[in-house]
Amino acid sequence: MSKVIAVANQKGGVGKTTTSVNLAASLAAMQRKVLLIDMDPQGNATTGMGLEKHNQLVSINDVLLGKAQVHEILKFIPELKLSMLPGTPDLTVAEVELMQQDRREYRLRDVIKPLREQFDFIFIDCPPSLNMLTVNALVAADSVLIPMQCEYFALEGLSALVNTIDEIKSTANPELQMMGLVRTMFDPRSNLARDVSDQLQSHFKDKVYNTSIPRNVRLAEAPSHGLPVLEYDKNSRGALAYLALAAEMLRRNSSVLPQETASW
Repeated sequence: MSKVIAVANQKGGVGKTTTSVNLAASLAAMQRKVLLIDMDPQGNATTGMGLEKHNQLVSINDVLLGKAQVHEILKFIPELKLSMLPGTPDLTVAEVELMQQDRREYRLRDVIKPLREQFDFIFIDCPPSLNMLTVNALVAADSVLIPMQCEYFALEGLSALVNTIDEIKSTANPELQMMGLVRTMFDPRSNLARDVSDQLQSHFKDKVYNTSIPRNVRLAEAPSHGLPVLEYDKNSRGALAYLALAAEMLRRNSSVLPQETASW
């Protein structure tokens, strides 16, 4: 049975989609069966995987609204050895229409259920806000991975997200757990970054991943080429950091398949 991980943060610009795309690609390179679901109307995870969001005849929004079957939109990307459920800007329509639907919080969970045995990891790239799409992701997930910058405004957003996770856990998904926090765009030379990092580790302890993601030009360039950074420049600091994060995640979740040789 796969681990379903919502990559979420109510604050934008923290590297949420970058983490979703590159962590999924890194685990796929380590011979894991990975599915990435783009639940953000911006569709950045879709384009970051080399798919054109405006050319999708059907996408995850159609499946959520019962207008298409999941097998109609499931895309296998052979170069990356992973699968994807693409998102499009039409997700904004789905968000509104879902408000009128029965069991609206459980639509994504129902979509994922028949797929769980096919994959080791299922990542859900969430919108940078608390809306019905994010609620669907949190209800469908087993755990939440939180990318965040080490800045004080990010701490405020983190507090709101933790409250949201607790609320979802107490109402719609009692199994939901916080998987961990990943420090993104991290510069250890900054006093502020070190101070916030220390606060995170003091409060959340082992929930903070040891691996941090540095600021890296290659990470910023890769999406414009429709590639994860591992494919764009596998020797860059960004690629090596996400490979290290994937390895740390596997160590923390050692029940997910025996270790195998990576294909990169």
